Amino acid sequence: MNRTITLNMNKKRTLGQLIKYAIVGCMNTILTLGVIFVCKSLLGVNEYVSNGIGYVVGIINSFLWNRSWVFNSRDGHMRSQAVRFLAGFFICYAIQLLIVWLINKSWFGETQYNILGFVLSGYGVATLIGNVAYTLCNFIYNKIFTFKK
Repeated sequence: MNRTITLNMNKKRTLGQLIKYAIVGCMNTILTLGVIFVCKSLLGVNEYVSNGIGYVVGIINSFLWNRSWVFNSRDGHMRSQAVRFLAGFFICYAIQLLIVWLINKSWFGETQYNILGFVLSGYGVATLIGNVAYTLCNFIYNKIFTFKK
């Protein structure tokens, strides 16, 4: 097959995966927040325990959807993929946290910003930038390491 056609197909495939990854991320956020709400508000579970339960459910949900739908990786050993997935979560979270800290300390501080009618603190803006970095880093990590083909 022509190299140009192959490259274009790979770009389209990666873009499709990135869109699916974003959809899974949105679904996962709703699920995680829903579990936290149910545990804390309806079942009376401690707020920190509720948060932990929500995130555990979210990570499991994210792994299963990313494995089966986003990266279509049904072959391979699920256990080793799960370990790599969890490692990627921690690595990308650390990168996100560093970015938030650096941006917040360097540029934004205590300033308030009005963005599309929402007032955000400098920390809020730094967190948004950090979340974008986390999402891209985690997508790339999972594509290259966790669910490689």
